[in-house]
Amino acid sequence: MKTKKRYEWFLFFSLLGIYTISFGQQKPVLIDKLATPETKALYANLHKLSKKHILFGHQHATQYGHGWMGDENRSDVQSVTGSHPAVIGVDFSGLSGMPDSLVKMNAALLKKNIEDTYNRGGVTTASWHFNNPAGGDFYWKDSSSVAAVPLLLPGASLHTKYIFILKNIAALANACVGKDGKKVPIIFRPYHELDGNWFWWGKKHCSAADIKALWQFTVRYLRDSLHVHNFIYAFSPDCTFNNVEEFTERYPGDEWVDMVGMDDYADFGRYGQYNLEAAYAKLKLISDFAVQHRKLAALTETGLESIPNSNWWTATLLNTLKMPKLRLCYVLVWRNDAHSPTHYYAPFPGQFSAPDFIRFYEDKFTLFENDLRKMYKP
Repeated sequence: MKTKKRYEWFLFFSLLGIYTISFGQQKPVLIDKLATPETKALYANLHKLSKKHILFGHQHATQYGHGWMGDENRSDVQSVTGSHPAVIGVDFSGLSGMPDSLVKMNAALLKKNIEDTYNRGGVTTASWHFNNPAGGDFYWKDSSSVAAVPLLLPGASLHTKYIFILKNIAALANACVGKDGKKVPIIFRPYHELDGNWFWWGKKHCSAADIKALWQFTVRYLRDSLHVHNFIYAFSPDCTFNNVEEFTERYPGDEWVDMVGMDDYADFGRYGQYNLEAAYAKLKLISDFAVQHRKLAALTETGLESIPNSNWWTATLLNTLKMPKLRLCYVLVWRNDAHSPTHYYAPFPGQFSAPDFIRFYEDKFTLFENDLRKMYKP
């Protein structure tokens, strides 16, 4: 009897161990062991919500919109639905490459935007259209651009300049504090679309080893030297990959990334071309990779400029996001330019797709800011 009892207990704890391994490993873990409690809570809540929902995001949603700029507590999405997006995209482009007075002004505007989003209960993600430290803007120009990635690495000619730029980012991150006195968590998405060739950090302009080294240094310096503990680091290439090997060609490693995603306009109607099967295959690859590597996954950028398709939101975007076995925490569409009559990616009152967007908003699968509850609490 004793032998049988011992065997039963051994079997019980063995099965418990298998259960813990198979399910416990699916929970993602932040790469920053000193991450603030609010950052940990946001990360865990994004993971939890991604099981049954997806957060909707819009770039620069509350900074400006179609025909307006700088209005207090306004967004085109809110004007159509009554709620701001759940995720607000900002950009760190204004923190370098211009006079100090302008950098300070940009930092102050960013700080207010990020804090306001946090105080309302929303989520901030920051892209970085980083002007080339060797001269010029963020786009690659064959006639004038310099391949700057290797020049930013430790010991290279622009490394000191790069450190100064990172200090500006860290100063902003550490200064963003909500009404509760807590630092605001930010999903930081540097060097996005690094598999394309249109940015100076793109595939043709640096080796995979160099961009990985730059990413790793960036995270290490912000986290360990500048004590930024409210970042969630997101890796998001463009949609040029077809398999895991291509997706991870420039991936810096699991210890340097919290979230994986992609920017995909090409499969969602750009130039009238739709390939939703390809979009799903890539999203499934990203989602599976995230589960296997204990990361979050997202569709970090997408959209259809001018939204000429009246049911694009439900028939194209929502149907794709609802396809089987996808686990994505958010989707973000690009900005609505304040001055251009055609450069917009979210509807505004009277826009052709606004009725369908309301259906997208009302679907239980999608979450907007008004749907969020205590994202920064465990």
